[in-house]
Amino acid sequence: MIEVTSLTKRFPHQLAVDNISFAVPRGQILGLLGPNGAGKSTTMKMMTGYLAPTSGRITIAGHDVLTDSLAVRRSLGYLPENNPLYDEMNVLDHLMFAVRMRDIPALEVRDRLRRVITVCGLEGVLEKNAGELSKGYRQRLGLAQAIIHDPPVLILDEPTSGLDPNQIREIRELIRRLGEEKTLILSTHILPEVQSTCDRILIMNRGRLVADGSPAELTAQASGTEIIVVKLRGAVADAAATLAGLPGVEKAEDLAVDEPGVTAVRVQSRGDAGHDLREAVYAAVRRQDWPLLELYRQRLSLEDVFKQLTLGEAEPAAEARRVA
Repeated sequence: MIEVTSLTKRFPHQLAVDNISFAVPRGQILGLLGPNGAGKSTTMKMMTGYLAPTSGRITIAGHDVLTDSLAVRRSLGYLPENNPLYDEMNVLDHLMFAVRMRDIPALEVRDRLRRVITVCGLEGVLEKNAGELSKGYRQRLGLAQAIIHDPPVLILDEPTSGLDPNQIREIRELIRRLGEEKTLILSTHILPEVQSTCDRILIMNRGRLVADGSPAELTAQASGTEIIVVKLRGAVADAAATLAGLPGVEKAEDLAVDEPGVTAVRVQSRGDAGHDLREAVYAAVRRQDWPLLELYRQRLSLEDVFKQLTLGEAEPAAEARRVA
């Protein structure tokens, strides 16, 4: 449904997008991640025809964005980061305006309106002006305008930006429902949202693609080292030094924990360790006769992967997921 080939966008003093290529099949929800200035919004603007690329090619549903732009616009719905609404126009008038702009046949207008009003949960605010709406309802209205012509492709740039947790959950559920029947590109800085919503993730940094895969694939690919956490009862002053001397261990360090009378140590393997450290760590604990409370492996979270790929660091979060 989407093909991007050797796409580049150069501004007078900045290379915003640097020769990227990717394809999105029908029915996939793709998360586009990256720090501020990575080129995400510029890429989406080129995909929608809002910006012309310096070089490269984009096709949407088989139509070239440069040579067949009207067909491309009919095939996609776009919610930009700054949702453009007319504050003095009410919700129903916004939708009717979108109907006219999209040239929807008169016989289909009633059904289209009923469907987007229901799907986006706008029944109770149809007579309200956009300027009176909460941020959550403004986003719902923007989504309704983006899907009213029933496009096969949706591009959503920061759709939950500025929303409270309840509003984020509502918009996330709406995105999931839309993703069941459409190809969807979602750009966001909320990593749990991507992990719970997207089938696949692209990470951009400084205009280039630096990762491509499912959330599970990216965390697996980035996990070049193994992290073991050990919790012991009592104050065990030499625990970190003892565990640091085990074969295959890169370093061991004390961890701060909110549990009185507990010593916690984080043990990191060398990249070439080539074996599971848990057995060796457990054997060392037994030899020292330390009272063992917990021993578990940490996996890199998506946040850790993102940091590693965009900042060159991979420090597992304190509350990383445990793997038996």
